[in-house]
Amino acid sequence: MPGRDQTRWSSHADQIRPSDRKPGENPAENKEPADRLRYLGRRRGDRSVTRELPDTARSTPVTASSPDGARGGRRGRGRMTTTVVSLSVALLLSVLAGIALGPTVVPPGDVVHFLIAALTGGSIQAEDVTGYSIVWHVRTPRVLLAAVVGAGLSVVGVAIQALVRNALADPFVLGISSGASVGAAAVVVFGVFAGLGVYAISAAAFAGALGATVLVYLAARGPLGLTPLRLLLTGVALTYGFQAVMSMLVFLSPNAQAARTVLFWLLGSLGGASWQSLPLVTVSVVVSIVVLLRSSRALDVLSMGDETAASLGVDAQALRRRLFLLTAVATGLIVAVSGAIPFVGLILPHMLRILVGSTHRRVFVIAPLAGACFLVWVDVLARTLVPPEELPLGVITALVGVPVFITLMRRRGYLFGGR
Repeated sequence: MPGRDQTRWSSHADQIRPSDRKPGENPAENKEPADRLRYLGRRRGDRSVTRELPDTARSTPVTASSPDGARGGRRGRGRMTTTVVSLSVALLLSVLAGIALGPTVVPPGDVVHFLIAALTGGSIQAEDVTGYSIVWHVRTPRVLLAAVVGAGLSVVGVAIQALVRNALADPFVLGISSGASVGAAAVVVFGVFAGLGVYAISAAAFAGALGATVLVYLAARGPLGLTPLRLLLTGVALTYGFQAVMSMLVFLSPNAQAARTVLFWLLGSLGGASWQSLPLVTVSVVVSIVVLLRSSRALDVLSMGDETAASLGVDAQALRRRLFLLTAVATGLIVAVSGAIPFVGLILPHMLRILVGSTHRRVFVIAPLAGACFLVWVDVLARTLVPPEELPLGVITALVGVPVFITLMRRRGYLFGGR
């Protein structure tokens, strides 16, 4: 008697009915890897894999070579291209608007003129020196850093959700940012790394992030390697531990201003942005995007579980170790220059999956553009809502992220474990 799965599903490729199948015959054995992935995803009920397939009647197979499949593929690629181009144009306009807007508004024409003069070595009038300094030395590095940090948080958020297979994961769930906060608090309270001047907090925060990475890895590693549940629980537990250490440092500080400084840094700020702070974090974000794009197919398989990944030739443990190291270093460098900015790496991955589907390659292509646009405008709001004061970025991302998260959960509940 055929098994339950055999009775329910039949192969799209060969159209063998359960009654015609020979005992012990598995329709997935003779398939190519991509077809086998789709078949196994259907048998396991994994909608994240099968959602990308054409939703047609099971008795009418649609392949890439058929007219319907070719038209569907062209439409999908056309939508993806349109989305990428639209986000690229939006990012360019957002950067120009971010440079122009602030407590002192600079006309867009002057912004373009100053940028061209700075890039080409052109000359400016004496009365424009103040505007040129605001545009080139203050706002341009800040806006570019906002774009890089937003892109990095968005991409790392997608990767960590795949790493721990949890819809609530974000770049800070593994305790990396909490370790960085301990380093930053040590600088403010005790003057650690004071010899580095304005870079003391960033250096100490990155050192704290690396220390937290080592502790999380050693504590989460078990007989079966890095499993998603152990990694997630260890990160959450150590997060509370690091926060307790940071709170104790601030409480014992004789400096009354220390608490305000540490709190402002913890909620995220780009006030210390400079041209010198851009290269290292930019390189780390670009490398992360490239590596994750190359690993996107393996991440699709990993999302189906370790057993399925092993059957398809993916070493889940090795992939998880590489992802953990990559995301930890990228998160540490991002937090070192911007502080902990919540909700960017949590909300945007879900919104992008609704927009382009759950295939990781598509999400990794548009995640940097969407994250960069989002954080540029968050920074603009932080600088302009209550001038001359500057709001922490985390306040605005939380005010935006909470209602968006609740809306997504109510409208697309299956993404969060609902029906």
